[in-house]
Amino acid sequence: MTSDWHTRDLGGLLEALERGAITPAALTEHFLERIRAHDPALNGFVTVTAEDARRRAARPRSGPLAGVPLAHKDIFCTAGVRTTCASRMLADFVPPYDATVVRRLDEAGAVVLGKTNMDEFAMGSSNETSAFGPVRNPWDPERVPGGSSGGSAAAVAAGLAPAATGTDTGGSVRQPAAFCGISGLKPTYGRLSRYGMIAFASSLDQAGFLARSAEDLARLLAVTAGADPHDATSSPEPVPDYPAALAASLHGRRVGVVKEFREAGLDPRVARLVDEALAVFEKLGARLVDVSLPRLGLAVPTYYILAPAECSSNLARYDGVRYGHRAREPRDLDELYARSRGEGFGPEVKRRIMIGTYVLSHGYYDAYYLKAERARALLQQDFLRAFSEVDLLAGPTTPTVAFRIGEKNDDPLTMYLNDIYTNAVNLAGLPALSVPCGFVDGLPAGLQLIAAPFAEAPLLAAAHRYQAVTDWHRARPARFP
Repeated sequence: MTSDWHTRDLGGLLEALERGAITPAALTEHFLERIRAHDPALNGFVTVTAEDARRRAARPRSGPLAGVPLAHKDIFCTAGVRTTCASRMLADFVPPYDATVVRRLDEAGAVVLGKTNMDEFAMGSSNETSAFGPVRNPWDPERVPGGSSGGSAAAVAAGLAPAATGTDTGGSVRQPAAFCGISGLKPTYGRLSRYGMIAFASSLDQAGFLARSAEDLARLLAVTAGADPHDATSSPEPVPDYPAALAASLHGRRVGVVKEFREAGLDPRVARLVDEALAVFEKLGARLVDVSLPRLGLAVPTYYILAPAECSSNLARYDGVRYGHRAREPRDLDELYARSRGEGFGPEVKRRIMIGTYVLSHGYYDAYYLKAERARALLQQDFLRAFSEVDLLAGPTTPTVAFRIGEKNDDPLTMYLNDIYTNAVNLAGLPALSVPCGFVDGLPAGLQLIAAPFAEAPLLAAAHRYQAVTDWHRARPARFP
């Protein structure tokens, strides 16, 4: 029997399962064995649900993803399975229900291998803030995989899972996808339900996916998108047939090249790879158009006011009373609160809670939070104006390739600038994806494509056309053959 199943995309695995070349049970065992062999070097998984995966794979499976194994970021609630958000605060939390994204993938026939490591409560750009230790990049274990969905990205890149869920609040699917040389999709805000997805910043959080190709992303989105009565922010917008839409041509499509993406510390070697990728789009019939987002420089400061403010509000519920970490033998209620939160949260989460509490406090709300909301509206206007001129926007996903573990831990502001090209998309609620576009010193770089609200179909089609004539998404790290 072949042993290269981990090198195949979802379409190849589904075809093999359908013709009986491998069974769901054998395919699941193949990936579980790879997790056993390789995850100790990566630290990509918090929990491996081996026995549950075997039980599910042994039962008859039906649906568009029948028998295909995948992994979930440990921010999605999974009934009966520990869900930690990579925090001591939730180290022993076992939800009684599934998140909607988890349930819909289960209904599509997927088999869950386990829960992947992440930055604590999704707060981070390097997957170094996890209470379970940092995740390592499969291309160079001395480097970060990106965050906060770094465990999912590392697992897919190393062939420990063919696909994985992630979440994207300011770039947390796209940035690790770029650092790990895979494809990552952040849909329009509201396109996927947030029910059962533990909240960081509710107006910015969006579920997403990491996989080898845009075609894989289309398959995953097709079975999970759509309105959910459990989530009032989910959209009733009709769900297209995303896999069928991949056949759309790029001929005549206008691709906007964002001027401001070249003004923010972009490594010239990454810029060259992006230019080469855009030349491929031209050869495929697209027309490149220079575009300006004049207020893009407001994105990082706006994001780091609004996201911590929402974080401060959402994480107030973790008080040692109802669920989560509870301090032992407190003297009184005040000490219970203080010690439970002090012991349960890590430094980055505490930093963002403090910033958020400050900007929401009396006397500072108007000076910071309200101004940030106004800046957000201006950014949204810039994007909408751009989409009146072009069909897609294009640029780098990150200013550099993956950096070394520990390199930026002493400078939070430098760390936050890793999301300089991605967090504006979340502020505007737009769909975007990252696909591999080449290598710098043996490390992958990503091309980011951005579309108008609910235009995931042409976004995925454009990425698919690019990947049909390039091989960057097929490259694999030599350490994990």
